Amino acid sequence: MEKLSGYCAVVASMDKDNIHVHYHDKEYGFPIADDNHLFARLILEINQGGLSWTTILNKKENFFRAYDDFNIDKVARYGEKQRERLLADAGIIRNRLKVDAAIENARMVRTIQKEHGSFKNWLDAHHPLTKEEWVKLFKKTFRFTGGEIVGEFLMSTGYLPGAHSEGCPIYKKVLKARPAWAEKRKG
Repeated sequence: MEKLSGYCAVVASMDKDNIHVHYHDKEYGFPIADDNHLFARLILEINQGGLSWTTILNKKENFFRAYDDFNIDKVARYGEKQRERLLADAGIIRNRLKVDAAIENARMVRTIQKEHGSFKNWLDAHHPLTKEEWVKLFKKTFRFTGGEIVGEFLMSTGYLPGAHSEGCPIYKKVLKARPAWAEKRKG
């Protein structure tokens, strides 16, 4: 059996009730079909920029509450009142650039949904791209989406490989969920 590496090795040494264990075992690398959940993951990854993932996981419920469960239509309609509410909410990351990015990115996802039917369809239509091509596309399309953020978003949602080492027991569960990176591109 291959030795665990990266996040898998770190998580393997944690107590089973650690917040990372649930994320690693139940969410990380698994495909997401729902646009609101894809949007949520993108915004959580954006908010992680410059911070630890532990901080984001500890504040995850607060983010969902503060951003109306990441309902894309609601967030896209946020105005100055909601922006100020978010910037005053100690339960989330109070960074104006990240808050503004969430609102603008919700608006962009709505545009994508109108053109492609869904955010997921848009992602599927561009798969497979290299990480560099994805980063270029995301930088052109969304706000606050650098290489690390885009890479983690795509790996955590099954569009890029690498979320789990092959020796990790979760790796096989992810494969059974048929992530985009493991599927052959259709015709």
